[in-house]
Amino acid sequence: MLDSFGVIDGGLATELERAGANLSGGLWSARLLAERPDLIREVHAAYFAAGANIAITASYQASYAGFAAIGLEREETDRLLRRSVALAADARDAARLHGAGQPMWLAASVGPYGAILHDGSEYHGNYGLTVAELTTFHADRLAVLASAGADLLACETLPSLDEAMAVVAALRRVPSARAWVSFTSRDDQHTAHGEPLVDCARLLEHEPQVVALGVNCVPPERAAALVGELRRGSTKPIVVYPNSGELWDGQAQCWRGLATTQPLHAMAEEWLEAGATWIGGCCRTTPADIGTIRAVVDRREASTRAERGR
Repeated sequence: MLDSFGVIDGGLATELERAGANLSGGLWSARLLAERPDLIREVHAAYFAAGANIAITASYQASYAGFAAIGLEREETDRLLRRSVALAADARDAARLHGAGQPMWLAASVGPYGAILHDGSEYHGNYGLTVAELTTFHADRLAVLASAGADLLACETLPSLDEAMAVVAALRRVPSARAWVSFTSRDDQHTAHGEPLVDCARLLEHEPQVVALGVNCVPPERAAALVGELRRGSTKPIVVYPNSGELWDGQAQCWRGLATTQPLHAMAEEWLEAGATWIGGCCRTTPADIGTIRAVVDRREASTRAERGR
């Protein structure tokens, strides 16, 4: 499915907060899996209505440690992980029932270890953990999400090659699982932790369970260059879904700076030209942004069909 052009959804937390949800605390939007699942379903529905092909589930910040901190047993955490996929599936089924024409899939979010720390660590990756320790962290949660009915896993916002390799090790324990692996970045060429992105792509190129590579939650003006680095190292499909351009302050627990002055759709053509096939938005992006990206992808698909018809 990722071999053709498509649209990924946008920021989940942005829309949940806009709907009145309180996302304070370490569980962030994952807390609403227990408290307000209806809001999560509504946000997924809004993105499908805007033209998204893929919904990323509300499991990014969900973890056994995080839910244990609010008194939930392991079995209840498993149930909420599965619920994250079910909510997105409900929204997809409703969109299909109402005649949405585009194909629609579900990507179960597997967030980084830094997400449970809730301190912005996913933007540097200095955890002090080994690959084996990171594999242990990811394995059980990844296995539950892989069995919950999503079309693939979105192993996203990974700051380092070590964490990417830990995710790959966890994937190998579930041979049927397929995933994309998406990094954060410190500049136009490196992961947030500092490894050359092209080297990461080369190392992941021959992992059969990794069906696509990407970058996400990066400034949109860097996205084209980062896609180019991934394309230099891999023939796999490339996904890219930048944030608004603002920066997360992990200490103050808020976004700082200004959103990019150029709308996302104005840069989306560059991402496609650089080699991306699936594009969308991350933190602080909205259904309106995804609607404009949908128009860019539609134009690219029409142009490709016309070229093939010559």
